[in-house]
Amino acid sequence: QVQLVESGGGLVQAGGSLRLSCAASGRTFGRCAMGWFRQAPGKEREFVAGINWSGSSTYYADSVKGRFTISRDNVKNTVYLKMNSLRPEDTAVYYCAAQNTGYSGTYHYNDQYEYNYWGQGTQVTVSS
Repeated sequence: QVQLVESGGGLVQAGGSLRLSCAASGRTFGRCAMGWFRQAPGKEREFVAGINWSGSSTYYADSVKGRFTISRDNVKNTVYLKMNSLRPEDTAVYYCAAQNTGYSGTYHYNDQYEYNYWGQGTQVTVSS
């Protein structure tokens, strides 16, 4: 079992930066791949970024590539999403999710239905 709590959301002007954090509790965090998803009002939840259990592989949606960076600290049981050059279209509720891949399983990074645990979300609002 993994519990996830996001933080770091807020209101920022276009062009600004934010860093989201997702603190995990539970003994299996180190064997989980982690992802960030977002959901804007009236839209479906979409994949933003993912990272495998060791942090050696990262994946990004085309819309955020080059602007967002996902990272993790397996000692602190935390995953981060650094967001630079924010745009109004980045406004959404951002969710952290864990996929229990184990050390050798396939990571379905952009399939939300493959994730086993979800946080409650944190609001990010980018003003123009």
